[in-house]
Amino acid sequence: MNEKEVRSLADNGSYNGEPLYGEIEETHISWVILTKKYAFKLKKPVKLSFLDFSTLKFRKIFCEKEVILNSRYTDIYESVVPVRHMADSWLLGDGEGLVVDYAVMMRRLPTNMRMDNMLRQNKVNAEDIQLLALQVAAFHQKADKVYAPFMLATAIALFNDIDTCKRIVQKQVGLHYAKKIEEVITWSDGFLRKHANRFQERIERGFVRDVHGDLHSGNVFLDDKPVIFDCIEFNDQYRQIDVLYEVAFMCMDMEAFYQPQLAEIFLNTYSDNFPCFEVEEDYSLLNYFKSLRANVRAKVHTLSIDQSNDVQEVQKHVREVEKYIDLMYSYMGG
Repeated sequence: MNEKEVRSLADNGSYNGEPLYGEIEETHISWVILTKKYAFKLKKPVKLSFLDFSTLKFRKIFCEKEVILNSRYTDIYESVVPVRHMADSWLLGDGEGLVVDYAVMMRRLPTNMRMDNMLRQNKVNAEDIQLLALQVAAFHQKADKVYAPFMLATAIALFNDIDTCKRIVQKQVGLHYAKKIEEVITWSDGFLRKHANRFQERIERGFVRDVHGDLHSGNVFLDDKPVIFDCIEFNDQYRQIDVLYEVAFMCMDMEAFYQPQLAEIFLNTYSDNFPCFEVEEDYSLLNYFKSLRANVRAKVHTLSIDQSNDVQEVQKHVREVEKYIDLMYSYMGG
């Protein structure tokens, strides 16, 4: 489906005979139609270097995989439903009409309870974070271990991909930030070579597991019990990672919201319940992983600058790029 068709589905479509009257939230790779009771997530028909949603068959496969993987830690995922079209009508689920796509159906939770929105309003407290850390630790303890060897060249290339953004950063954000990118790339190259043996040892010790892969505040609802959702299903390598890389994202994210004390509570509670630091060197690895997470966020916002024609949107992304490059740079000292 294309954007126009998805908007028509949201405005005029139905599920079980009930009109959707849905609102749309969009990411680089999906559309989410929010109704009063449900959220229906459709994958964009795109093929990128790290995913392939280009065919109806692939989109169905990855919808089904998304439900299975996320059901490891939440019950809000209901099923995969077909999107049907006949004449001028759209419907989700069983009925007449040609199946033109598939959607992941979830129970909708209140947007104001999403953790990133609560952080913006300074409504997240220590107890919320402790409960979240306990849930993540319990999930990680049960997660499957993965023993693929550490690949130095792959790790170097992953961090250094931000170099492709340097031209845009220099033009739109400033030379100062472009130079920071150069400095942090040099640091990353040296760090990875210096600590390559420890990365491999942690794999052998069982700290690389099949976890969430995208654990940040936008993928958590803070209700009476935290609800984690939207793990990475489209690329196993992005999800099968060192547990430190997973918790680093949540810590970096809270620090990006200027809540370092909450990040510390999360890390301490998590590590008390799932000891993930065996030697002092592991704390340096955590800082490296936080820098890598900030790196990826900076890159996403840089690309958004290049894709936007709206002045206010561009300025918003410029501020985010500055913030994440500063964060990425700050972790060099850890």
